[in-house]
Amino acid sequence: MQDELCPDFTLPATAGKTFTLASATRPLVIYFYPKDNTPGCTTESIAFRDLYPAFQAKGAEIVGISRDSLKSHENFKAKFSLPFELLSDSEETVCRLFDVIKTKNMYGKKVQGIERSTFVIGADGRVARVWRGVKVPGHAEEVLAVVESL
Repeated sequence: MQDELCPDFTLPATAGKTFTLASATRPLVIYFYPKDNTPGCTTESIAFRDLYPAFQAKGAEIVGISRDSLKSHENFKAKFSLPFELLSDSEETVCRLFDVIKTKNMYGKKVQGIERSTFVIGADGRVARVWRGVKVPGHAEEVLAVVESL
């Protein structure tokens, strides 16, 4: 997917908005995460929140995507003062478009879930960088470094 034109999509977003990739600010950071209010997802979202001014200084926007409902997203966003929108992909349409739905082992059972992944979309609409199977510590800083290099 890297260096390819990012496929367009539309999803419902927090704050009563609808997000459409075609009209989004670029560069754009899209991070897919498994679930609101879980330890890793909270840590990752807070890291992006804390670096948000630096992303904005480079003209970049951030959106987070999971399968959670908009109500869950609104609560998560408010609880941690997230300054960017969260998108609800309850049908997994965009998750499948970006190939982030993977089989995981959960307490010995095989389940389908989101593999923590991040995509940076450049000003030209192409996928500039892809991270899959993200480990949270230091990740937001690494994403910022890529955005700063665009």
